[in-house]
Order: sequence, then structure tokens, then C-alpha cells
Amino acid sequence: MNLKEFAKEIRVTTLKQLAVPGFGHVGGAMSIVETLAVLFGETMRIDPSNPQWSERDKLILSKGHAGPALYSTLALKGYFPMEMLTELNKFGGRLPSHVDRSKTPGVDMTAGSLGQGLSVACGVALGDRMSGRACHTYCIVGDGELDEGQNWEAMMFAAHYKLSNLTLLVDNNKVQLDGYTDDVMKLGDLAAKLTAFGWKTLTADGHDVDAIRAALAERSAECPSAIILDTIKGKGANFAEAAVPNNHHMTFTAEQIEAAIQEVA
Repeated sequence: MNLKEFAKEIRVTTLKQLAVPGFGHVGGAMSIVETLAVLFGETMRIDPSNPQWSERDKLILSKGHAGPALYSTLALKGYFPMEMLTELNKFGGRLPSHVDRSKTPGVDMTAGSLGQGLSVACGVALGDRMSGRACHTYCIVGDGELDEGQNWEAMMFAAHYKLSNLTLLVDNNKVQLDGYTDDVMKLGDLAAKLTAFGWKTLTADGHDVDAIRAALAERSAECPSAIILDTIKGKGANFAEAAVPNNHHMTFTAEQIEAAIQEVA
């Protein structure tokens, strides 16, 4: 699969999806598009015809508000019909604002309050290992949610149990709900911190599919691995990029969406 083209397809599909309600979490969805393209386009062992396959690799989207990008990816991979994308943010629909495993085929964890996903991912990875399954768990967190102390407890847990079947992907887009991360709560050198916690830590340009692929290839077989992804919040949605740091959740017009699509295409 051409991962660059797949990423473009995910981004355009996500913009079209967001155009239906005219509002949504555009910023954080756009910053993980290339990561999703690599995971679902090449890296993860999945079966879209059987979303609950016990031997599948799992994706824990801890930053659950990035659901629109994941929904687009799942639809493009055939987990559910493309027409279902019109249900985004609709009352009673199957594509809620934050991902929900009970509503959407292919979603492995229900998210809401951020900061819990890595703990769940640790449990999933350990459970797979104890059951003798050769599965890998991937967990995407936002940089802002690393303010939550639960993440650091999970990091200690993963290192202690040597969960080499766990990969953490940090969407380091430098902006969280209330502003820039440096203004809200400085995170310091994330790579150094994760390394100190006992993780194999790598960095990559989060909008370069080849860089993400290369980082994934360098993961450790002895301990959990983390990839710090340098990203731009709202990447590929020009109206959202221009609205930093107020692009976490936005309203927008059909004209803005169309202009962004033309620029991406």
C-alpha cells in the first residue's frame, strides 16, 4: 500500500466527515493521520471482517476525541460502510465525539476522560502475553493528557513487566484543550523521561510515514517502546492550523472544508 496516498485519503475523508455536523475535534484528529495510515496500512495485524478476532493487534486511542480520523481509517479499511461516516456526533449515532467500543466496529477501547488509555493498554498487552497470544498493542496518547499522573504509573508498570508487545505513540502537537502545553504544564524532555522510566524511546516526524515506519522498525524486543511524534495540531486543515491554539474543538463552514480538501488534494 502507498502509505502517503492512504494518509491523504484518510485526511480528505475526515474533512468530509466533519463537514456533515459542521463542528468537531478537528485539531487532534488531523495530527494523527499519518500514524493511523502506517498502523492500519502496514503495521497492524488485523481482519476488518472480524473486528473481534482474538489474535488481532489492538489500538488503544487514549486521546479519544481524535475519533474522526480513526473512523475514516476504519471505514476505508472496510470495518463498516462509508455511509456510516455521516453519523459523526449525531445523537443516537454510532460515531460519538469520543470513541466507544460498544458502538463502532474496530474500536478497541471506549475513551472519554483522557489519561486512562495507557493503563488499559498495559492490561491488554499483559493479558495477551499471559494467554500466549502473539498480539501487539499500540496506544496513542496526546501530549496534553500526559499531565495525568496515571500515565506515569502505567509507564512504570509496563517497564517492570517488560511489555515488549506494547508500543506507545505520543502525539506531540504542543497544544491541548486550554492552550499550548508549555503554558499549561511543561512536559520537559519526554524522550529522556520515558527512557528514565525504562522504555526504549524513539522520535519521529509524525507527518512523515517513512519516518514513522522506520521508528516502528527500531522497537525493542526486551522492553516497551515509545515513539515521540513531532506533529502539528490541525495538520492539513488550513482553517484549523490558522486557529492554533483554539483548534481543539471548532465550528467551521462547508466552504472552509472544501478549501482545505482542495489544498490537501
